[in-house]
Amino acid sequence: MPRFAANLSMLFTEVDFPERFAMARAAGFEGVEYLFPYAYPKERLGQMLSDNQLTQVLFNLPPGNWDAGERGIACLPDRVEEFQAGVDQAIDYAKALGCRQLNCLAGLKPANVSDDIAWQTLVSNVAWAAGRLADEGITLCLEAINSRVDMPGFVLDTSGKVLALIEEIDADNVRLQYDLYHMQIMEGDLVRSMECLLPWIGHIQFADNPGRHEPGTGEINFSNVFAAIDAMGYDGWVSAEYRPTGATGDSLGWFPGKA
Repeated sequence: MPRFAANLSMLFTEVDFPERFAMARAAGFEGVEYLFPYAYPKERLGQMLSDNQLTQVLFNLPPGNWDAGERGIACLPDRVEEFQAGVDQAIDYAKALGCRQLNCLAGLKPANVSDDIAWQTLVSNVAWAAGRLADEGITLCLEAINSRVDMPGFVLDTSGKVLALIEEIDADNVRLQYDLYHMQIMEGDLVRSMECLLPWIGHIQFADNPGRHEPGTGEINFSNVFAAIDAMGYDGWVSAEYRPTGATGDSLGWFPGKA
């Protein structure tokens, strides 16, 4: 089976965030991710990882004002300095946590910014970030997020757009973050898509659709998908990023490491 990680922003929310590390380990996970680490001192996060023998597999670059509805600033032409400062902050955390991959949220295109300006800003920012991360041996992932249900206006809403960006930047450390939930909504044909995209995939996340809940609550055949991920030779992490319909422990019937 794939190497599964738990997204602690969505799983084990029955307890406060610091307690979720121990719960993830007790459930059988060896890797964790979460949206953002920046509300906690990196030393404290590092200790929680160490205490529970967990690997930090991914987190996002600073997204701007998340609570105000911002979903990344990489496409915003008036926020370039803020974006670059956020990359430096993320590198500082990644080095402290031993995290070798960071994800860049492209952002929502403002109505007063043209498609071309938003795209060129995104290209310039991602190229700059890729260079900074390459100096530290860190991979930069780019996630396609569905614009039909969750994030209308998100600049990178298909795997094709991410691939176009990767090809334009042409950096060895830029990869696609493939989210099964988002791509089921936007594209479908998940197994064949992943097989075609495998050379560019750096990280995989999943939830069932519709609802973004645990496997078995929607239309995706996860037994087939997980088997296909194994068969195609993908050796990265596969992160559970879903909202449990009840207690997290009760949602883990899909997980072979369940304690």
